[in-house]
Order: sequence, then structure tokens, then C-alpha cells
Amino acid sequence: MAATRFTDQLNVQIGNEFAAHHQYLACAVYYDALTMPQMAALFYSQALEERQHAMMMVQYLLDTDAPVKIPGVEAPVAEFADVVAPVQLALDQEKTVTEQINGLLRIAREENDYASEQFMQWFIKEQVEEVASMSDLLAVVTRSQDDLNDIEDWVAREEGGADADPTAPPAAGD
Repeated sequence: MAATRFTDQLNVQIGNEFAAHHQYLACAVYYDALTMPQMAALFYSQALEERQHAMMMVQYLLDTDAPVKIPGVEAPVAEFADVVAPVQLALDQEKTVTEQINGLLRIAREENDYASEQFMQWFIKEQVEEVASMSDLLAVVTRSQDDLNDIEDWVAREEGGADADPTAPPAAGD
């Protein structure tokens, strides 16, 4: 069984992942309303990815016979000043999630919970990719904020769907 201190914090992280899901949905809706289908699709996809992360954590708790607690989440930010603001928010969110994931890994190590430490390794790798991707997107959106078609073209060209990661942990419900 996983260390209680770790599983308690993993339950908190499940809520963080669902909050990120809601925030990405709000960003997607914002871009959809601006008739920016590429940006909307990117953020709808990101929302599903965050939900999947939460479900991976749920499955890990189930697999280790730990209690699963699905916390409620606050409403996301849904109004934005301009097309840059949602991407900046997303980058800030990814940096926060990185800190949260690192904290979970730290707890697993402190508790000598090797299985939980191994489980978190995939999320560490994922966060490096997420921060890099949002950093790139922020640079493009900032540079092209006065030409929405430029942004859409870049997203269509550069943010194509990636294949499923065979190293990803299983998700509950899959």
C-alpha cells in the first residue's frame, strides 16, 4: 500500500487536475467564441488530457487499495482581456502543476514509497513537455496577437495530435 501521506496529497492533486481541466475548458470556449477553431481544439484537447491525468491518479489509488476522494473545484477564470491572457494563464497553471507534481515526488521519497515515486516519474516528464509547449505557444500568441490567422496557422502546423504515450500510467475507466 502507498504511504498515507502520499495518497492524501495525491487525492488533493486529483482535484488540482480536475480544476486544470475546467480551466482549459474555459480557455477553449473563449477561443471558440472568437472563431479560432485551432486554438479552441488545442485547449479542448488539453482539458481532456488534464482529466486523463486525474483518472490515472484515481487508478493508482485504486490499484494500491488507497481511498479515493474526488474533491470539488472552484469555477475557472472565464473572461480574458485578450488572446494572450488564456495562454499566459495556462503557462502559469502548468508551472504550478509542476511544483505540485515535484512535491508529490518529494513526499514519496521522504516516505520511502518507491512504487509511488516510480508512478510520479511519468508526470515529471509530462510537465517538462507541458511547460515547454505552453511557453512556445505564449511566444507565438504574443508575437501574433494582432493577426489571429497567424496564430491559427501556427497551431494547425505545429500542434498536431501526438500519438498516445505507451509509457503513460493506466487511467480509471479506460
